Amino acid sequence: MKTIQEPSAEMIRDQRIYAEWGLTDEEYRMISEDILKRLPNYTETGLFSVMWSEHCSYKNSKPVLRKFPTSGPQVLQGPGEGAGIVDIGDGQAVVFKAESHNHPSAVEPYEGAATGVGGIIRDIFSMGARPIALLDSLRFGELDNERTKYLLEEVVAGIGGYGNCIGIPTVGGEIGFDPVYKGNPLVNAMCVGLIDHKDIQKGQAKGVGNTIMYVGAKTGRDGIHGATFASEEFSDEEESERSAVQVGDPFMEKLLMEACLELIQGHQDILVGIQDMGAAGLVSSSAEMASKAGSGLILNLDDVPQRETNMTPYEMMLSESQERMLICVEKGSEDRVKELFSKYELDAVNIGQVTDDGQYRLFHKGEPVADLPVDALAEEAPVYHKPYTEPERIKRFKEMKTFEPAIKDAGETLKQLLQQPTIASKKSIFETYDSMVRTNTVVGPGSDAAVLRIRGTQKGLAMTTDCNARYLYLNPERGGQLAVAEAARNIVASGGEPLAITDCLNYGNPDKPEVFWELWTSADGISKACETLGTPVISGNVSLYNETNKEAIYPTPMIGMVGLVKDLSHVTTSDFKQIGDRIFVAGETKPDFNGTEIQKMQLGRIEGELFDFDLEKEKLIQSKVLEAIRQGWVQSAHDLSEGGLAVALAESAFKNQLGFNVTADMPKEWLFSESPSRFVLSVKPEHAEAVQKLFQQSAEEIGEVTADRVAVIKTKNQIIKQDINELKTIWEEAIPWLLKSKA
Repeated sequence: MKTIQEPSAEMIRDQRIYAEWGLTDEEYRMISEDILKRLPNYTETGLFSVMWSEHCSYKNSKPVLRKFPTSGPQVLQGPGEGAGIVDIGDGQAVVFKAESHNHPSAVEPYEGAATGVGGIIRDIFSMGARPIALLDSLRFGELDNERTKYLLEEVVAGIGGYGNCIGIPTVGGEIGFDPVYKGNPLVNAMCVGLIDHKDIQKGQAKGVGNTIMYVGAKTGRDGIHGATFASEEFSDEEESERSAVQVGDPFMEKLLMEACLELIQGHQDILVGIQDMGAAGLVSSSAEMASKAGSGLILNLDDVPQRETNMTPYEMMLSESQERMLICVEKGSEDRVKELFSKYELDAVNIGQVTDDGQYRLFHKGEPVADLPVDALAEEAPVYHKPYTEPERIKRFKEMKTFEPAIKDAGETLKQLLQQPTIASKKSIFETYDSMVRTNTVVGPGSDAAVLRIRGTQKGLAMTTDCNARYLYLNPERGGQLAVAEAARNIVASGGEPLAITDCLNYGNPDKPEVFWELWTSADGISKACETLGTPVISGNVSLYNETNKEAIYPTPMIGMVGLVKDLSHVTTSDFKQIGDRIFVAGETKPDFNGTEIQKMQLGRIEGELFDFDLEKEKLIQSKVLEAIRQGWVQSAHDLSEGGLAVALAESAFKNQLGFNVTADMPKEWLFSESPSRFVLSVKPEHAEAVQKLFQQSAEEIGEVTADRVAVIKTKNQIIKQDINELKTIWEEAIPWLLKSKA
C-alpha cells in the first residue's frame, strides 16, 4: 500500500490547511511565531487543531465555567480530572460525570450513543471507581417524521446495547421533544461510580524515567478529528463526517474496566497515573497527564498497537478508537502490568517515558515527528471572551401579555397533555434498558429519581438528570436556576439530600453574540442555584455549535445530580400507596403558563416572559419535604413539573391503579400551571396533622387516595372525573403509537 504524501509545513501555511481543521489565522500565527518560532509540520498542526478545539480546550467557555462554585466540605475532587468525587462518609465516595455525544449521534445514532456511554464509563473507572449506574438525557425533534423516529430508536438501542452488555444498569434519565432538535439531537450520558477514598486516582505522568503504557484495544482510523467535528455546526449542504464517529465494543470495555480496577486496587505501589483516551485520543490523554504533573514525554509511535496498516503519526495521535486507556507506572514494573492485562487478553505496551524538560516529543520509524512544549498543547490554548448581546426575542417576550390557556373541558385537556411526548410514559423506551443488573437498584426508571443501595450499609444514592430548555429559551438565567432546582426536587422527593451536580452545557454557536449571551447568563442562574442549594459543580462538559442550517437548539444545560439517602427506610417513590391516605400539595400554585407544556400544545410554540422564581422559598420547601420523609410521615412524593398539578396527580395514581378525590381551590386552568417549588405528597391519616404543622402555610391538604380508580378534581369552575385506567392507557400508548404511525 502506497503511503500518501503529507503536505509540507509551507503548504499547510500557504493553502491554509489548518483552517479546515478548525484553527483560525491568529491561532496558527500564535503557534508558528509565538510558541514554536517555526512552522509546525503536518502532525504538529493536527495536534494543536484538536487540543485547541472547543471540545478539548474550552477556549470559548472557560470564562463561563469559572463562574461555577466547585468546592464544598463534601467535595474530594472537583473539575479537572476524569470525573468529580464527593464524600459520602465511612471512607467511601461517589464519583460521577456527564458527557455529550450529540454530533456523532446525529450522524450514526447507534454508534454515537453507544460510544458516548463507553467514554463516560471509562471516565469513572479511570478515577479508581466501579461504575454502578448509567443515566441519560435525550432531546429529539417531534415524532412526526421518519428521521426523528429512526434517531430515537437507534440512540436508545445504542445506549441499551452498550450498558446492558457491560453489566451496568441504566436506571434513569429524561427525554424531551421539540422542533429545534430535529437536525441536532442531544445525547447526554451520565455515569455514577463508587470508590473507597484510598483508591482515588489522578491522571498524571510524573517521575523522570517512569513508563507510559498503552492498554486496551488497538488504534484504528475511526474518530480522527472527532473533537474538531464536535466543535462545528451541521448543514444540509455539507456531507456529515462519518469517519469522525467511532465504533464501540462493550465486551472489550468490560475486560478493560476489570483489568484497570484490578491494577488500581491491587498494584497501588507501581501505578502513578491513569487516564481515558477520550476526545482527541492519545494526544489528549498523554499531553494532559504530563502537563498536570509538570513533566515532559517521549512517545515511540512504532510501539502503538495498530489495527490498520501504514498508519501515520497524525492518524495514531488523533484517532478516537474506543476502549483504550493510558497509564503511567514505575519504571521496572512493566512486566507486572503486562501479565495482569494478558489475563484479560488485552494489549499492554510500553510506548514511552516521562522526562523533566516539559517537551512533548514523538518519534516514528526512528525519526522525530513532533517536538512541542507540552503546556502549549494542554494549557495554553487561547481563551476568548466572546461578545454577547441579549437576543431580540427576550425584549419581545417581556412586552407580551401572559399566555392564558383556553380550556372548555379540563378532563379532555388532561388527556391531551398526557399524550404529549415530553409528558407521556417513557416505559416503552426504558424497558429496553437493563435497570436491575447487579441487583443494587432500589428505585429504577419511572419515578422522580433512581435510587441504588450502597452494599454493606443502610445508605443509598439518589440520582437524576433534568433540564427544561423551554424555560431557558424564555429566560436563560432563571431557567438555569430552575434546572438545578428541579433536579434537587427529584432527589428530595426520593428521600435523598442533594450533594453536587455535573452538567452538559448544550448550546448553539458561541460566535453568535445572542448564543453566547444565553450561555453566559444561564451560567449565572446555575451558579446561584448551586450556591443556594449547596450543590457545587464537580464535573461536566460543554457542547457548543449545536446548530443545523444556522438554527440553534434551545439553550439546554442538562443537570445531573446525585444525593445521599442516609437510610434506605427513607426511600420514597412517586406513586400513591394506600386507600385513605391524605394528599397534600406543598408550595404555591399561581397562573404560570409561559414556557409550559400547555402553551406549546395550544399555540404550537412558546413565548412570553418566564414566571417568577424564588430560590430561598425553593430551599425551604425542599428542606421541609425531606424532613417529613425522614420522619416517616410521607407515603409518596412527586415533583410537580411539566403539565402541572393535574398531570402529577394522575401520574401518582397510575402504578398502583388507585384513584383520588381532591378539591383544588383554584380555577380549572391553574391545574396545568407549572409554578415551581411544588410537590404532591401522600400521607397516612395519622400523620396528616404533623405534616400540616411542619409546613404551616406552605402546604395544603387537598383530598385523599381512593379505591375506585377514578380521578376526581373539583375546581372553582369545573369538576373533572376521569377513569384512571383510561388515562393510564393514553399515557402509556402515546409514544408507541407515534413511533408506529406513518409520518
